[in-house]
Amino acid sequence: MALNYVWLAFFLISFVVALFKTFILQDTTVFGAVMNSMLTNAKAGAEISLGLAGIMTFWLGIMRVGEAGGMIQRFSNFVNPFFSKLFPDVPKGHPAMGSMLMNFSASMLGMDNAATPMGLKAMKELQELNPKPEEASNPQIMFLVLNTAGVILIPTSVIALRLSAHAANPADVFIPILISTFIAFIAGMITVSIYQKINLFKLPVLIFLAGFALLLTGLYYWVKTMPPDQIGPRTASLGGGIIFAIVVSFLAAGIFKKINVYDVFIEGAKEGFQISVRIIPYLVGILVAIGAFRATGCMDYVVNGIGSLFAAMGCNTDFVPALPVAFMKPLSGSGSRALMVEILEHNGPDSFAGRIASIIQGTTETTFYILAVYFGSVNIKKTRYALTAGLIADFCGIVSAIVLGYLFFHQ
Repeated sequence: MALNYVWLAFFLISFVVALFKTFILQDTTVFGAVMNSMLTNAKAGAEISLGLAGIMTFWLGIMRVGEAGGMIQRFSNFVNPFFSKLFPDVPKGHPAMGSMLMNFSASMLGMDNAATPMGLKAMKELQELNPKPEEASNPQIMFLVLNTAGVILIPTSVIALRLSAHAANPADVFIPILISTFIAFIAGMITVSIYQKINLFKLPVLIFLAGFALLLTGLYYWVKTMPPDQIGPRTASLGGGIIFAIVVSFLAAGIFKKINVYDVFIEGAKEGFQISVRIIPYLVGILVAIGAFRATGCMDYVVNGIGSLFAAMGCNTDFVPALPVAFMKPLSGSGSRALMVEILEHNGPDSFAGRIASIIQGTTETTFYILAVYFGSVNIKKTRYALTAGLIADFCGIVSAIVLGYLFFHQ
């Protein structure tokens, strides 16, 4: 229901602003710009969905081999002590546990192409446990919010963009991103736990958080020893190597179980293509609304309004030029990336605004995109508090990104 209101608000607010610009400000181009943006985003939504078809077909085929070979079950058993506390409604050893682990792992390694199919697979498995098929279940909401929190251990794309913009040290935002994305993850987990009355003060959860902190520390010291121009290639190689090793292990398990690996792969691959087609209307719908909102200048009004508010309060406003990335990231990954590049070019990659924009880009996730695609893949119509919890996690991540920017880089 919340997503319905937000979707309608995008259109209605955009229409009112466009009328004001046309008849009061005498801007005769605004409605043309809105229609161009809507049509462009509609095309982009269909292209993104169909573009997923190949990778979806491949990964769901591999996942089916992993299930038949018993590897998904092994993953499920490995994460059960921790996940059983966050997902008490999911039976012990259920395949969804393994699929969720693989989705989170791929996301943390920055392998978006691998993460999405695994996430859709997990949603389908969670839907099989859902007593109300049109309404998001507690496990689905927890999974989706943790997904939107977007923990990324290796922000390869951000570092690569800063490198191409000729930053003096492209990886100087690495530690702030690690900290802020972890804060967003914790905020999302706590928010959903409050809604679902889950007690997080249990040993497996505390051990996970401590282990995650150690992992962050290890990654920091590993990256610290690298030359700046080697960070992107080496971290990308690490992520790719781990994902490829998983593929090979699944195939090896299938061989060991003496199954017809290719036939099993094909059966799973057929399902991947069907899902990629099914999400087209959901993705087109949300992207068209975002296109209208952006083309009317509503995004600029929000950013400028916040800047004026902080200035009136006597606060430092050096972070304001980076806010467009913060507002765009929950709506569109490609849009926020383009805005980040624009800020790096206009303000400089080593400027305060450039660094803040980089940290925000590496911290938050495309919440509306994830909700539209993941819920759409299983025909969920009532999202309950998923959007609210996801935006709370985003907000905490953005605030922490700005605060950490001031702590690390503000003179």
